[in-house]
Amino acid sequence: MDQARSTISKFLNGEPHSYTRFNLTQNMEGDNSQVEMKLSSDMEEEVGGNGVGEHLNHNPTNKPYMTQRLRRSPKNLCFMAAATLLIFIIGYLIGYLVHRKKDFAPTAAASTVPFIDAAPVLQETGAAPLMNWDNVKSLLAQKLSAAKFEAVFSDLSSTNHRAGSPGDEVLWNKVFNKFIEYGMDPWIDRHYVKVQDPPVSGSNRFVFKGGLEERPDGFLSYSENGEVTGAVVYAHYGQDKDFMMLQNKNFNLSGRVVLLRAGRISFAEKVANAAKLNASAVLIYPDPTDYSIGDNTPLFGHVHMGSGDPYTPGFPSFNHTQFPPVQSSGLPKIVAQTITTAMATKILRQLQGQAAPGEWACYNKLGNDSDVITVEVNNVLAEKKIYNVFGVIKGLVDPDRYVVIGAQRDAWGPGFAASTVGTSILVELARSISDMVKNDEFKPRRSIVFASWSAGEYGSVGATEWLEGYVSSLSMKAFTYINLDGVVTGHKAFKVAGSPLMHNLIENTLNEVDSATKGASLYSRFSGGNWESNVLEPLKMDDAAYPFLAFSGISSVSFRFTSGSEDYSFFGTKLDTREKLNSVTGNQVPQLAITASRFAGHMALRLVHDHLLQMDLVKYSRLMRSQVSQINVKVKNILRMKPQVLPKALKVVWLASASGSYSRASQKLALDIQKSDLENIAKCRLLNDRIMSVERNFLSPYVSPKESPFRHILLGSGPHTLAALSNHLDFLWTDHPEADADLFRNQFALATWTIQGCANSLAGDIWSLEKDI
Repeated sequence: MDQARSTISKFLNGEPHSYTRFNLTQNMEGDNSQVEMKLSSDMEEEVGGNGVGEHLNHNPTNKPYMTQRLRRSPKNLCFMAAATLLIFIIGYLIGYLVHRKKDFAPTAAASTVPFIDAAPVLQETGAAPLMNWDNVKSLLAQKLSAAKFEAVFSDLSSTNHRAGSPGDEVLWNKVFNKFIEYGMDPWIDRHYVKVQDPPVSGSNRFVFKGGLEERPDGFLSYSENGEVTGAVVYAHYGQDKDFMMLQNKNFNLSGRVVLLRAGRISFAEKVANAAKLNASAVLIYPDPTDYSIGDNTPLFGHVHMGSGDPYTPGFPSFNHTQFPPVQSSGLPKIVAQTITTAMATKILRQLQGQAAPGEWACYNKLGNDSDVITVEVNNVLAEKKIYNVFGVIKGLVDPDRYVVIGAQRDAWGPGFAASTVGTSILVELARSISDMVKNDEFKPRRSIVFASWSAGEYGSVGATEWLEGYVSSLSMKAFTYINLDGVVTGHKAFKVAGSPLMHNLIENTLNEVDSATKGASLYSRFSGGNWESNVLEPLKMDDAAYPFLAFSGISSVSFRFTSGSEDYSFFGTKLDTREKLNSVTGNQVPQLAITASRFAGHMALRLVHDHLLQMDLVKYSRLMRSQVSQINVKVKNILRMKPQVLPKALKVVWLASASGSYSRASQKLALDIQKSDLENIAKCRLLNDRIMSVERNFLSPYVSPKESPFRHILLGSGPHTLAALSNHLDFLWTDHPEADADLFRNQFALATWTIQGCANSLAGDIWSLEKDI
């Protein structure tokens, strides 16, 4: 064989060239080996030596090359022919075996069409065998029972567990120990936050017309402190349309004290709306038509137009001493205070001035300059140490990709509906899913993180500080947040709010989950044939899921059982007890908690079970097209009717083009998914990462998270959003003092490129952008 190899070499290359010999010798000056290469034409040259460089002469006789090649012996030619035949036979056998192996190799499972709830294919993924989805649902249902919830309710109920209090500490230790009991390896996240509490000595107060003096027990955290005097004006719920109606009646609100009913919008929004019109103070009361809490029940809340610790905006409050003094732009500059129904009634009955609109249903008068009131707020700023508690069930394929399920743990008082029910569901889901993994061979592909937050009543402080502390990691790895706060407040209706990416999963879950009280699916009970109209609602800024979506770019969902059009009256009071919740749910709290657990659990399990994240990219295309269409109509009207306002060079076509790019990129991803083998773990991970990037890339990179923390251009809040662009066009149309054509053009350009950037990221590899989108 060696002779054959030598002969073939000579035939292909002429006379034998020098070969390379690797000689490994120990490097005496170090631990590494060195490679010594020697070139020679044959061993005789190396041994005898013909002088330096002599071995480079491969034709010492200086005869022509072809002459040497033609003078081969018959013996050599025979060896050459035999060797060639042998090589051909070996090559043929190798090719045959390889081809046969391909013929008998198992074919890859057909790819499922994205965003369609197809039955999962039972194939091994390598690290995690795929359990039948019906078995997963059945297992979860078996783990949840009313008896277990009754025990957890009893264990986690507390009359006083305000954030940072001894009662809060007792509760977080209980949650921590339960996570240990379930076989998790829990951890805590410690923060030092600044919050406003009512005065330790003294009180907040108001004096009406120099005679009526009251000292309310309730308060609004983050109000401006101080004493102001002004005439009272009644402004219904304090919505934009309410203030617009007062302006149409020629009310000048500058320096006035605004009296408002609680409800419809958050306390923070009410105060912000009043502050925009230069009001000096806001008083908020629970009207008997909205609240059945008695005449003397105090209200508690906060007025920060944002979330998290407002004294560390955009960054975590691990230690305040690291940062210079700073405040959130969402803190109000006017005083705000809650008062009881009885206190408000005394004021309303004495108001003079114009008659109120009939639909406002108040005490007939709106107030005039003689209705003078003095409001004094003396809240105290306190630093509190709070703890967030976490447990995790790790995935077996992509453990560094996870869904987060969270619940607020603190409350102003007993907080049974506000925090106890949600925390109990969190704990029961952790127990149930852990048991499925441990005893029933359920093996999630991705991880589930269970989070118990503190300081939720002060504006999702614990959750937001965690997001701020780990934003660079979470935005890349956490793909969904499921909020459990306030999930049971009635039983007549079911409401869901969430990212458009989640709508397909929400609808499927509504169809899958049966009500524990009626037996029918949630969809058939509450959708009325159109779940988007009767179940879906906007995600509000005071929802704990909102900062996950609008600040961190994590798809989020909140849901709740309600009493229909009526809000739960006992939020923000010390009357939020088990007895009060029983009264509005027909004593069905455990059964409703079971259904809520199934709804949250099904979404979480589906997201960690399937090969592909069940997220619908089409809904964002529709939302975007709708907003772009509104902007287009308004720009055209201004260019036609007021051409001097905007330059003719401004074209909406660029914004429409970016929106089209997103639509085409989402279609391209759907096509890539159809062509892909979802059993390929690496390929599936790449596809899921592209899906995860959508929400994150809708965060505007052109605004500061300190000044505009909710940077999502479609669902966020601030001048960078498409909604703000539309509103700015209204200002330009009406010659509003805040209208600024140059500012609008800048905002327009940045919003356009944010959408285009999201499309680019969604499309995949950078070399595919031009031809694909």
